[in-house]
Amino acid sequence: GNPDMLLRDVADAVGITERAVQKIVTDLSEAGVLFREKVGRRNHYRINPEIPLRHPVEKHRQVADILKLIS
Repeated sequence: GNPDMLLRDVADAVGITERAVQKIVTDLSEAGVLFREKVGRRNHYRINPEIPLRHPVEKHRQVADILKLIS
C-alpha cells in the first residue's frame, strides 16, 4: 500500500464517499487493526497483521493471512 495516499483517493479508488472511508478507518483503528501515525500534517496508517479476524468461524486466522492472499 501507499502510506501517503489520501483518504479521498482511497474513496475514489473504492467508489465510496470520503466520509465512509473515514468511518471505516476509525472503526479499524478502534479495533486495533490499523495504527495511525501523525507524519507532519498527514496521517500514515499501518496494518496490524497479527490481529485475529473477528468472525467466529475465522477467528483462528489473522489479518496477515488475508494480506498474503492479496499480495
